[in-house]
Amino acid sequence: MGKITKKRKEALAKFDCAKVYSLTEASSVVKTITNTNFDASVDIDVRLGVDPRKANQMVRGTVALPHGTGKTVRVLVLCTPDKEEEAKAAGADYVGLDDYVAKIKGGWTDIDVVITMPSVMPKVGALGRILGPRGLMPNPKTGTVTMDIGKAVQEVKAGKIDFRVDKFGIVHAGVAKVSFDVEKIEENARELIQTIIRMKPSAAKGTYVKSIFMSSTMSPGIQVDPKSIT
Repeated sequence: MGKITKKRKEALAKFDCAKVYSLTEASSVVKTITNTNFDASVDIDVRLGVDPRKANQMVRGTVALPHGTGKTVRVLVLCTPDKEEEAKAAGADYVGLDDYVAKIKGGWTDIDVVITMPSVMPKVGALGRILGPRGLMPNPKTGTVTMDIGKAVQEVKAGKIDFRVDKFGIVHAGVAKVSFDVEKIEENARELIQTIIRMKPSAAKGTYVKSIFMSSTMSPGIQVDPKSIT
């Protein structure tokens, strides 16, 4: 435990945790204070003035990060045989239907995104209790239930992520890796935050963006000034 504390002390000495930084500054600071022996993920937490229990204040959507996430995304496509070639050509890691449905029922979930088509949703729906809690359930709103399988696979592989507000009113998403250039971290983070701002529900009253924090795996959070997102 002592080791982490020492690293954390070093990190805290390199920035002012009481200060509110611009997005550009935060993107630079996060690289400075991350002291891990692996390529840590850069995360954004946006606290919103919404009541997520109300359907008309749900904030959920997708965003294409200009520079991708830096992560390898494992994609499973559950489709009819006539769509298998399209899925494979677009770069899907796993393609099939009944065999993968059986595998998932048996507890297999070594995937990051599941893409499917409307006609097989009844079969996929039966996997809800396994896929749902892991955030893997396909949904037309996030473009993962579609007839355009090839395009959906390509978008996910290129850095399209989906996000949703949690029960505490916070949207949490990984937007980059610490090894990215400062500009790329900033541009990816800006794209996510601007998308969330555009999605403000008309039913949300008062301050919409209450706070924004940027952090990396193991680093302290850096507060970002919402006014610096234009």
